Amino acid sequence: MAGNDWINSYLEAILNVGPAIDDAGKKSSLLLRERGKFSPTRYFVEEVITGFDETDLYKSWVRAQATRSPRERNTRLENMCWRIWNLARQKKQLEGEQAQRMAKRRQERERGRREAVADMSEDLSEGEKDISAHGESNRGRLPRISSVDTMEAWASQQKGKKLYIVLISLHGLIRGENMELGRDSDTGGQVKYVVELARALGSMPGVYRVDLLTRQVASPDVDWSYGEPTEMLPPRNSEGSMSEMGESSGSYIIRIPFGPKDKYIPKELLWPYIPEFVDGALNHIIQMSKVLGEQIGGGHPVWPVAVHGHYADAGDSAALLSGALNVPMLFTGHSLGRDKLEQLLRQGRLSKDEINSTYKIMRRIEAEETSLDASEIVITSTRQEIEEQWRLYDGFDPILERKLRARIKRNVSCYGRFMPRMAVIPPGMEFHHIVPHDGDMDSETEGNEDHPTSADPPIWTEIMRFFSNPRKPMILALARPDPKKNLTTLVKAFGECPPLRELANLTLIMGNRDNIEEMSGTNASVLLSILKLIDKYDLYGQVAYPKHHKQSDVPEIYRLAAKTKGVFINPAVIEPFGLTLIEAAAYGLPMVATKNGGPVDIQRVLDNGLLVDPHDQHSIADALLKLVADKQLWAKCRQNGLKNIHLFSWPEHCKIYLSRIASCKPRQPRWLRSEDDDENSESDSPSDSLRDISLNLKFSLDGEKNESKGNVDSSLDSEDRKSKLENAVLHWSKSVLKGTQKSGPIDKAEQTFSTGKFPALRRRKHIFVIAVDCDSVSGLFESARKIFEAVEKERTEGSVGFVLATSFSMSEIHSYMVLEGMSPTDFDAFICNSGGDLYYSSPHSADNPFIVDLYYHSHIEYRWGGEGLRKTLVRWMASIAEKKGENEELIITEDEKISADYCYAFKVRKQGVVPPVKELRSLMRNQALRCHVIYCQNGSKINLIPVLASRSQALRYLYLRWGMDLSKAVVFVGESGDTDYEGMLGGVHKSVILRGVCSGARSQLHAGRSYPLSDVVPFDTPNIVETTEDCSSADLRSSLYKLEVLKG
Repeated sequence: MAGNDWINSYLEAILNVGPAIDDAGKKSSLLLRERGKFSPTRYFVEEVITGFDETDLYKSWVRAQATRSPRERNTRLENMCWRIWNLARQKKQLEGEQAQRMAKRRQERERGRREAVADMSEDLSEGEKDISAHGESNRGRLPRISSVDTMEAWASQQKGKKLYIVLISLHGLIRGENMELGRDSDTGGQVKYVVELARALGSMPGVYRVDLLTRQVASPDVDWSYGEPTEMLPPRNSEGSMSEMGESSGSYIIRIPFGPKDKYIPKELLWPYIPEFVDGALNHIIQMSKVLGEQIGGGHPVWPVAVHGHYADAGDSAALLSGALNVPMLFTGHSLGRDKLEQLLRQGRLSKDEINSTYKIMRRIEAEETSLDASEIVITSTRQEIEEQWRLYDGFDPILERKLRARIKRNVSCYGRFMPRMAVIPPGMEFHHIVPHDGDMDSETEGNEDHPTSADPPIWTEIMRFFSNPRKPMILALARPDPKKNLTTLVKAFGECPPLRELANLTLIMGNRDNIEEMSGTNASVLLSILKLIDKYDLYGQVAYPKHHKQSDVPEIYRLAAKTKGVFINPAVIEPFGLTLIEAAAYGLPMVATKNGGPVDIQRVLDNGLLVDPHDQHSIADALLKLVADKQLWAKCRQNGLKNIHLFSWPEHCKIYLSRIASCKPRQPRWLRSEDDDENSESDSPSDSLRDISLNLKFSLDGEKNESKGNVDSSLDSEDRKSKLENAVLHWSKSVLKGTQKSGPIDKAEQTFSTGKFPALRRRKHIFVIAVDCDSVSGLFESARKIFEAVEKERTEGSVGFVLATSFSMSEIHSYMVLEGMSPTDFDAFICNSGGDLYYSSPHSADNPFIVDLYYHSHIEYRWGGEGLRKTLVRWMASIAEKKGENEELIITEDEKISADYCYAFKVRKQGVVPPVKELRSLMRNQALRCHVIYCQNGSKINLIPVLASRSQALRYLYLRWGMDLSKAVVFVGESGDTDYEGMLGGVHKSVILRGVCSGARSQLHAGRSYPLSDVVPFDTPNIVETTEDCSSADLRSSLYKLEVLKG
């Protein structure tokens, strides 16, 4: 590991003082007595320290060196050896723990794969051959584009299209010009990538508008430009593109306000505010879809063709937006949480709890798992990212993915299993401004009248002042002084190879520094090691290491290296991609690069250099010497790089990107597909309001699964039932009009409904959502009555409407309402089965008082596993009983009476022995089954619903479908609740927490959480208030005054 040379030196010093101590008759140390042929220096450096941050040990070594007394110095050094021995013991323990984790994960993965393959290996019927893996016909699905010619043909076909694409990147400071890259750890390469991607996509044929959504930051600590709501990204090369520009076309940065208004906060602290961003982004997309509809959609909304999340936080947001809008999702991880967690655990500096507290790593990993659940396509830069990093996740198994892909190609059912498609698309670059250097140092030393000599860039002078012979070829390395970048091995390779030192110079561009002592401990340690190696090998006059450079100097540094016929090297231990390799190739520099990671893919495309083992300094020296000494090989590599570099351009990237989007099955809100779409009509007539929903709403008591199970002939009468349904709805609308004309004085609220829009929530000033998670229906309605009493005046006036959001089924709710004499019209809507079903109340039909929204089902059915999911759950129930030794009675049983088409319900008979919710989620993901697992009713019930469905998502659907203003909604919850409890607290809506209600659920359901609730709920926001323990109606009304929902 870089930075270990000082350890080498002090251990050698210990060995050297040994004879003097022995000659003086002093007691020899244990380390010295055990020397023999064993080399403690080599052991400690190569076997012990590797993987540890030795900053503290280095400080101890400095203090030991400053000690004058030989005895005291030797004692200090020996104590350091014991500390290193203790590190070795910790390292072995950590390696053992890691091996156990990997073995457990491997066993779970293999078991899930076996069960999935067993389910799919059943004999296939003829009917199954017409079923695709997504349960739908493959007709209309675009073929995957596999060649450049096909992509060119496809691109020309897209010119008539007007696509709308949404990109999301939340953290860091994002703007189009003068990006502050390196300002902090959140403003780095990802910021540049997403801005350039948005700009490039906006210039592509067939793309009308690209929105890059990020956080609006209006803080005095940052530039004012980050507080601007909108910023246009003009194309770099606008020739030929202006003719296609429309009023709202092009690429834009859209800044959505969420989180603390006057603070710029790191990405680890953004998690509680993600729902607030989603609500704000949803509002922007809905408004923009209407604007684009007027411009290019013939009056119909133009929805995004895809929502693309970048990094875990944006992936989580994109999953929620994708589910709310029912549009395809793409995801790019950039860096992954599981990989970082493994690295931090191997270092041994922090425990898992400390890592989670610092980096919120478990929340990040869950967001990445959710992104795998929701994504159609996961975009990576290299194959290594797929094989080494994504395979660590429950939601992606490369072997199972290949099996599913093979079944899809054969049009064979996958039994409800889904896997995102991994697409390797290297990042693009702008090359139009780059002119490769064709001369050399000698050819341009003298100018003439036609071509006078131009002044050299200042950075050239800054670099060349280090060299005694600046005309020698330059070996260029551009990296931070980070141990992973392996710069010390490069310096050793250069220093120990006399022929290479004779032929070339070495330039190390290692960031900017003023004072080494002010650098971080690890970076300072690496830099000091490099300086000591320069001194050790006497490399003065042969190695340059300037203290400062600007971002604008980097192209000039590449040009200088190319002018000297030099070589670019990336010796990193592992390089996820290697963008600098592409930049160097664009300037005509051959490369030497690590064989671990992205450079393998880059070399395969460019064929402009050599790959080496980063741990083998002789291999590094040989490769550099070969390129520097062999001018023909150097020229060939240069030519190959320049010839193939266009394959890494942004236009090429965008062609592949758009072709991947084209391969996704188009999705959008279903009710907008009908030709007779009066959804946005301003008519207040009930007949007008109902005519446009006559085909997607049906009368039903609960529309649940058990009614349709036994009737084999029901499917034969679907057309007849549809006709009857339409006639029934139209007849109802007419009867409403007649009843309104004949009736005398009626209740004010009822009169408002008769002349208002359907459903009733469309005309309310405020919507109160009752989402109190009690373990009985009676407890739920007890809380509802208190809330009714608190706003009786507003309820009577009709300005406040109520939505019930619960894990109970519609039949359970209706039975209790009938028993207690409550009216269905007390509520405007019912979100039942934890978000699996949505109903509206009907005041004009006593026999069928509820209307189920069938389009809500089509909205949430994405990746619903159906019967394949149910079979896996039944098998899981049996395995739980077997593990616990409960052979006579199942611990968990299926509740067939309550289960519905989009909610499988299970009763828990022994709550204490049921695995936590995270284990069941992991099991489902290991078998490629995508669903939302919810433990509810204080642990007595488990609901499984579609992966992008939830109670909070149902509220967003009501906003999308009916225009229900989320900022005017108030959600009432208990102190704790079901495992989807956190989703009801975040967002632009306001929340009231009822103290003393559902307080027992916290220990029952949330004890096994991967991350604490405080990591994801913004308890410090003014939008959340708590009542007193009494939770009386007066207390509830006081809480509403605090939220400024009620006035007076």
